[in-house]
Amino acid sequence: MKKLLILTLFITFQLSAQVEKIEPPFWWSGMNNTELQLLVYGENISELQPEFSDGIAIEKIKKVENPNYLFVTIDTENVSPKTVQLQFKKGKKIVQEFDYEFKERAENSAGRKGFDSSDVIYLLMPDRFANGNPKNDSTKNTAEKADRENNGGRHGGDIEGIIQHLDYIEELGATAIWSTPLLEDNEPRYSYHGYAQSDYYKIDPRFGSNDDYKRLADELHKREMKLLMDYVTNHWGSKHWLIQDLPSKDWIHIWENSNLDANGRDGFQRSNYRMTTQFDPNASQADAEGCMNGWFDTTMPDMNQSNPLVLNYMVQNAIWWIEFAGLDGFRVDTYSYNDKHGIAEWTKRIMDEYSNFNIVGEVWMHDQAQMAYWQKDSKIGAIDGYNSHLPSVMDFTLHDAIMQAFDENEQGWDTGAMRFYDNFANDFLYPNINNLLVFAGNHDTQRIQTVFGGDVNKYKLAMTLIATVRGIPQLYYGDEIGMEGDKGKGDGDIRRDFPGGWKGDTDPDNYRDAFTAEGRTETQKEYFNFTKKLLNWRKNKVVIHSGKTTHYIPQDNVYVYFRYNDEETVMVVLNNSDKEQSVGLKRFSKHIQDKKLGKEVISGQEFTLNEPLKVEAKSALIFELK
Repeated sequence: MKKLLILTLFITFQLSAQVEKIEPPFWWSGMNNTELQLLVYGENISELQPEFSDGIAIEKIKKVENPNYLFVTIDTENVSPKTVQLQFKKGKKIVQEFDYEFKERAENSAGRKGFDSSDVIYLLMPDRFANGNPKNDSTKNTAEKADRENNGGRHGGDIEGIIQHLDYIEELGATAIWSTPLLEDNEPRYSYHGYAQSDYYKIDPRFGSNDDYKRLADELHKREMKLLMDYVTNHWGSKHWLIQDLPSKDWIHIWENSNLDANGRDGFQRSNYRMTTQFDPNASQADAEGCMNGWFDTTMPDMNQSNPLVLNYMVQNAIWWIEFAGLDGFRVDTYSYNDKHGIAEWTKRIMDEYSNFNIVGEVWMHDQAQMAYWQKDSKIGAIDGYNSHLPSVMDFTLHDAIMQAFDENEQGWDTGAMRFYDNFANDFLYPNINNLLVFAGNHDTQRIQTVFGGDVNKYKLAMTLIATVRGIPQLYYGDEIGMEGDKGKGDGDIRRDFPGGWKGDTDPDNYRDAFTAEGRTETQKEYFNFTKKLLNWRKNKVVIHSGKTTHYIPQDNVYVYFRYNDEETVMVVLNNSDKEQSVGLKRFSKHIQDKKLGKEVISGQEFTLNEPLKVEAKSALIFELK
């Protein structure tokens, strides 16, 4: 049976019958899925009859309760790259007509390779990273204006600022960028984070343009680096034009006899945030719906992915951005808050179009079995017949361990280095351990340097762990220079401006250009140089990307594990104790075998392997065994 793709086209008419919106503005011929569903928007547009030129037949027209919408289904199987004419008639009279373009797909677009365990992902918040174009800090058509004095306000960072500092990210050793959302968020305040999007086909003009975003991807690809889009399916922004004039009441989850949303309308009920209700066999239906259908916030209407029209919009929008910008992956926000069957279909349809693509979902849970439920082909999910089709999930339990273990100088039954051992002991729960995203911090968590009290040695331990275990490492911008921030002071404090990203900052007491070696303090240099050496070493280490793992029960708060394949063996020693430790090597003889020397990656020193290792307090050693 022919594969199908639903494409939604938005056309806005006013009384003058002028087109305001076409969403998407164009499409591509040669897609694997060929059926398109055009969503047409305009005042009383349902009274008009659409018609395509060039023999494109309209297969179905669907009307909804709002007369300003039409859903028009066509088949593009035999449509070659060209521009066709779309007319709207009332009787025999043509009321409006315009050109619509089908573009040619990029070579091997369907076979594009997404991010994987050979990558290191650099997560940044564009508003706080670098201001490359001060002229777009505030714009006439967006509500919130730039105000760097406001921790929760717009600071002016943009796409141009990212592009100007790609050499810095490349030098650091990262191979991919995950930027928090860049699409328009036109909320009147606290809009800088981008998670309440008001236009899904438009880069926020305070960040740049759609072409700027494509240029960012192109510049990354020139460096053989990758770009991930932070995609939000669970909720839209309250200022989205479509939310302002819903096609139907079931486009979003509206709660009766509830509170007011950001627009002063009835229908808001906050999520209970209990994600376990999505698979708990004992959960009440009311609690499950309270999680899945509840709103994340008053400014974030909860989308109803069980409505096929909503789901079609999201699928084709995601595909549009992949094709337009040449994306290499998605990070999906609040994945486990969506309608679980709807989000599974969204994921599957994208992966069906791009079989080598990758998508990582935010499943912020604190139990490996519960997180593993959401990964593709999970045996745990299969218990209740569920498959998310989601290739990757974020390893929040490892993050939990990092936040605690490195402040525990003594090892207990389940504390200190035992936290790591226990975490990896549950790897059997995951269908694909190499496709887990591993991290010490991100834009929602406490800054790790603040947790570690500014102790660079604890940072080195954490980064060594992240860079050498199974999975895909992710680094949060600024961690590599020791940036701090206290979430207790608000999210804005853990999302500080990167020093050097604002050229107007000239006060020598408060400003240094940490993008350059000469601009970094001695402390920043220690953080950066260590991270650079570690990540650049990792780039070509297949044994780390896909090798097997054997770990040993920690002793005296020292955790030892091996990564190995048929060609190479790497030994990692983490001394989490506040004392120097002497580590005997006899218990590791199966993996050391007859190798006599180990070359330490960071220092370059060679160690003999026939005597105990002296490991300094709160330090790590990475050995390539010879």
